[in-house]
Amino acid sequence: MKGWNYENEQYTKLPAHMKHLPLFTRHFDYMSWIFRALWGFFLKVLAFKVFIRLKVVGDFKNIYKEHPRLIIISNHTSHLDAVSIAAAIPFKYWVHLYITAAKDYWFRNPVFSFFSKHCLGAIPIDRKDKSGEAVKLCMSLLKGLDRIWLIMFPEGTRSYDGTLNPFKKGVSIFSKNTDTPILFLFIEGGAKLMPKGSAPKPGSLKIHIGPVQPPAEIEEIQANYEKWIKTIELT
Repeated sequence: MKGWNYENEQYTKLPAHMKHLPLFTRHFDYMSWIFRALWGFFLKVLAFKVFIRLKVVGDFKNIYKEHPRLIIISNHTSHLDAVSIAAAIPFKYWVHLYITAAKDYWFRNPVFSFFSKHCLGAIPIDRKDKSGEAVKLCMSLLKGLDRIWLIMFPEGTRSYDGTLNPFKKGVSIFSKNTDTPILFLFIEGGAKLMPKGSAPKPGSLKIHIGPVQPPAEIEEIQANYEKWIKTIELT
């Protein structure tokens, strides 16, 4: 953020759960990068090869070249969803990867907060906040960074039965107001591996990479997403 003054209360009074974000940090955070590298090794080499067998249908390489700024959306059936997407994306892209995460869950205690900040690069979203601060923060990131991939779950919460719920307007607002295109992903098998209220189970998971959607109204985004899902050959 241009003109940000780190020597006054703009930074000193910034909440701790936001000081890792690239618009606010004073310098390259080596500690965060070390922990993220360790987390990436665990996620990619151990968790999603041994415990969970992850298959990615499609290729992020050309998308990364053509779209330095993207909102990545997916269906949401499990707490595994965000880390599954991170595991699917090449680690060298993680420096620009951020995830919107419910503050009441992912920042609910010091341990979760540390993990969310330094391993996930999570942006805290207060689902009870009516002031629009979370919206302003996401908009600032999308406008202020030359390269950012921002993971969002447009349903707003996990689906109980795997059925796609109506999309919230936030994705459309962010996309249109910042001229950021949207990448479609679909997670197949997440609900079976970690249904709501249970611990992770071993098994197979598949992430399908879809088309890139230009900014549009939320009804059009959901209609195109559902149309694309019907073309996927599910196993």
